[in-house]
Amino acid sequence: MPRQSPVPDEVDKPFWDACNHDRLVIQYCSACDRYQHPPERTCYQCRSAANLEWPEVSGRGTIYSYGVVHDSPILSLQPDMPYNVVVIDLDACPGINVVSHLPGTAPDAVPIGAAVDVVFEVTPATGQKVPEWQVVD
Repeated sequence: MPRQSPVPDEVDKPFWDACNHDRLVIQYCSACDRYQHPPERTCYQCRSAANLEWPEVSGRGTIYSYGVVHDSPILSLQPDMPYNVVVIDLDACPGINVVSHLPGTAPDAVPIGAAVDVVFEVTPATGQKVPEWQVVD
């Protein structure tokens, strides 16, 4: 499935740079001891900008929910319809969910509650790697 190529900005650049090195990082506020995703310029809770860090986290998680896309306005995704879009609970970051594709799993065959692990896929337009998750046997 062709992936859309994100264009990093100054806020999320550390996330995308880490992906290019097959590493998953999630923004973390050391003042509040909490993760946040998607990243922001300041902490959601204390509004601090000075205490934001980018620790590497495990890419393991659990499938919380999913949907199947049958019709997309995005031309590069249309050849692969229908496809799954999943919500992943990250094991290392309680309360953090990520939305992704689930390559290797047939549409509507997503096992809710299954363990998953991150993989990094290269996008065709820019070569930017993006995180996706696959079911762990």
